[in-house]
Amino acid sequence: MHELTRLNDNNPIFPPPEYALREPDGLLAVGGNLSTSTLLSAYYQGIFPWYEAGQPLLWWSPDPRAVLFPKHIRISRSLRKSWRRRCWEIRTDSDFQQVIDSCASPRSSSNSGTWITDEMRQAYLAMHRGGHAHSVEVWDGLQLVGGLYGIMVGQLFCGESMFSREKDASKVALVALAAMLQSQSPDCLIDCQVSNAHLVSMGAETIPRREFLARLNSLRDKTIDWSSIDPANELSKLM
Repeated sequence: MHELTRLNDNNPIFPPPEYALREPDGLLAVGGNLSTSTLLSAYYQGIFPWYEAGQPLLWWSPDPRAVLFPKHIRISRSLRKSWRRRCWEIRTDSDFQQVIDSCASPRSSSNSGTWITDEMRQAYLAMHRGGHAHSVEVWDGLQLVGGLYGIMVGQLFCGESMFSREKDASKVALVALAAMLQSQSPDCLIDCQVSNAHLVSMGAETIPRREFLARLNSLRDKTIDWSSIDPANELSKLM
């Protein structure tokens, strides 16, 4: 049985994802840093950071892995109706900072904390400035009502978080993301990391880690032209 790896804070080298613990599922390493180079190295290997304020920096690679194949996105009749009766606009990367800030905000009065610490927030803002992190946004006039953000690793979108200020807004953002990726390649994949009921309702499924890593290996060195995609046009093809 493998033990939890402690990373060098200045020059972290990740162990193979297969070394992750079974309990808690997927915990691989502790320590390191959140520099852009460290984060890119982690995502390239199928590893992601997740921790809360007051905890050390934790790195994960769970088994099984939650993913969403864009061609399998599930669009309910009610979601289609909701989209058609609204005047929402879909944008990408127009206000990444507001998206991550909205994702970091407590979702209810009983939820006073967030895993998106200020250190994490600053790290992903740097990733965005470097062209690695992207947002899909739903706007109602001048108001951002929903969206999501994540990291693009080749033709794999590593989803990090999403939020809604109005009913169905985050679902529309996810459908828009799936439509955008479908327009680029039938092999594109969305990494959802860990399954939950909301993602399953949209078509997410779990696959063994070994299968996820094999798909990652085939996608991570391919490219898409994110800036050339018209999200509204692609979404209209599905909705």
